Amino acid sequence: MKILHIISQVPDFTGSGKFIQQVIIQARARGHENFLVAGVQPGCDIPGGLISEDHSVFVRFGGIDLDFPIPGMSDSMPYESTVFAKMSSTDMTAYQGVFKEKIQESLDRFQPDMVHAHHLWVVSALARQLVPDLPMVATCHGTCLRQHRFCPGISQNIKKFLQKINCVMALSQSQKMEIMDLLCLDSGKGPDRDPALDQNIDRVAVMAGGYDHTLFQNGVKPRVSPVELVYAGKLCRAKGVPWLLKSLKKIEDMPFRLHLAGSGTGSEKQTCLDLAGALGPKVIYHGPLSHRDLAGLMGRCHLFVLPSFFEGVPLVLMEALACGCRLLVTDLPGVRDIMEPSDGKMIHFFDLPRLKNLDTPHEQDEGDLEEKLAMTLKQVMEEILENPAPDVGLIKKRTSPYTWEKVFARIESVYLSVQNSKFQ
Repeated sequence: MKILHIISQVPDFTGSGKFIQQVIIQARARGHENFLVAGVQPGCDIPGGLISEDHSVFVRFGGIDLDFPIPGMSDSMPYESTVFAKMSSTDMTAYQGVFKEKIQESLDRFQPDMVHAHHLWVVSALARQLVPDLPMVATCHGTCLRQHRFCPGISQNIKKFLQKINCVMALSQSQKMEIMDLLCLDSGKGPDRDPALDQNIDRVAVMAGGYDHTLFQNGVKPRVSPVELVYAGKLCRAKGVPWLLKSLKKIEDMPFRLHLAGSGTGSEKQTCLDLAGALGPKVIYHGPLSHRDLAGLMGRCHLFVLPSFFEGVPLVLMEALACGCRLLVTDLPGVRDIMEPSDGKMIHFFDLPRLKNLDTPHEQDEGDLEEKLAMTLKQVMEEILENPAPDVGLIKKRTSPYTWEKVFARIESVYLSVQNSKFQ
């Protein structure tokens, strides 16, 4: 099968970027031919060896095709980015025009059998406009659902095209429900929808995310203090990093060392680094790490902490668990879908605080949030000091369905269902 992959961002650095890399790698291993349309900008090029030059077309931001930085599906990205909600109408028109041109170029050159787009947002809608009759699937990574809420005007303009995508692949059951509600796929109320789309295939299929089991493997854990903690992701408020650091400051007499891996931009990144600096040698900042280096770090750590206020299904959780890390994660619906039931030993949930919008706690609750998180961290660290060895049996049970080979097998089955439905 000839598959055209489309992502509006850099195919790296973020969860969706890592996801599309693996889809291309697995598709190639299964004998499919791949072509990629993606955004790039200076300092954010695609990984070497992912795809050949003659099978790729790029929208170049930062002064080449477009003057502004890449619009991010998250408002805080690990590289310089533009916020969709702050884009001018002129910039949005230019953005859509260049992506239309590049997608059309890829269609003319590659003549694909299938389109696989990422994010239920502007560029996926453009692709559906350009190929109304070609089999098309799209993966929702969660962040696009937030953009529909932040940018209702854009959302209203593109929904009618997103509704005509043959199958949307969700990362969790709770995300599936959000997608069906957003696109009115459960009620048939969507404007201009073709009812025939519903007859042969499940319009929203739960795929989940995957991890590279050849890299992320259970490591040898130190049997003495300090307890090695790790956070990997964007250094920003939405991920809860400032509150994690403030909470650790409250219990700095505990024997711990926190490893911060990842990047960010602007004042939010600087705030995180300043708070990390206040903890002195108890925090090591690694910056962005390769998958191989991250796997090595996780293999040496006892506890992975993700205090995020919003997530789809973060792939990093499965990677950390596969490396033998206990997990302390905010109690979010998508996370519960794959991590429940929790035995209270390897997987610990932390209650989500009241939010004044999608990913920001109320100021009056911040002190209580820090106190509760500090106490939970202390409790889990005490358990680790008593018994640092992970539960290998539980790890294997939870992670085995989520290798990339198994995840792509499910994706491939959707490709075949969509393709077959077009010829019935």
